[in-house]
Amino acid sequence: MADAPVQDGLKDVKHIIAVASGKGGVGKSTTAVNLALALAADGSRVGIVDADIYGPSLPMMLGVADGTRPDVVDEKYFVPVEAHGIKSMSMGYLVTEQTPMVWRGPMASGALLQILTQTQWGELDYMVVDMPPGTGDIQLTLAQKAQLAGAVIVTTPQDIALLDARKAIEMFNKVSIPVLGIVENMAVHRCSQCGYEEHIFGEGGGQQVASECGADVLGSLPLSLEIREKTDAGTPPVIADSDSVTAQYYQKIATQIKAKLSEAASTGGPEIIIE
Repeated sequence: MADAPVQDGLKDVKHIIAVASGKGGVGKSTTAVNLALALAADGSRVGIVDADIYGPSLPMMLGVADGTRPDVVDEKYFVPVEAHGIKSMSMGYLVTEQTPMVWRGPMASGALLQILTQTQWGELDYMVVDMPPGTGDIQLTLAQKAQLAGAVIVTTPQDIALLDARKAIEMFNKVSIPVLGIVENMAVHRCSQCGYEEHIFGEGGGQQVASECGADVLGSLPLSLEIREKTDAGTPPVIADSDSVTAQYYQKIATQIKAKLSEAASTGGPEIIIE
């Protein structure tokens, strides 16, 4: 029998979207941050949660000043930190950059539940959850305790990343959470000097996995210095220049996700089943 979802602070959140990957280093957090900002571009109320308890990166990517701590209400509830018009919460706001989280799985899962349910999110149209890589305790905890609207799988075209992406998709299938689609990062490198394009990590891998799993490729993004530099600097491309080609990639992904969630809402949401 499935565990009852723990909504608490999530009761006024319409759609919770998990951004996941089977392995690290594929640009999952970068995708999550830019996706959240793209979802908010039309005025939607958006929050983002850094569920990577061991390696939180959200504060840096949102350009939040070092040492920023969330306010606390009634000695129980966090007030989310706002940046670029979206609400955010991360373990990175609660510890220093030099503090390693030497925790076992249940402790990390408990911390995630506190961040999710003891934060005053208020009314949100979308909550993006930046998942840690893999298919472990935290992923299962989120599936059990939060009413996920769907998952976005991030991968690169290389074979080892695609192998792990399949595992991530299968995990969400087992708990009856719909996979909204696949985002393929680092799909092609374009030389800034001559314009020559080269598929450094392989070609067509994202589409192959999507076809095998009955999912859609939401977008293929280039291996781009701009994406890395601006996101690391706390001004992600979607914010830095909303008219840029890079920003439009993320806007198109966000538009497709909104359409899929709207369609799912009209037909009824998924039933969460833990096997």
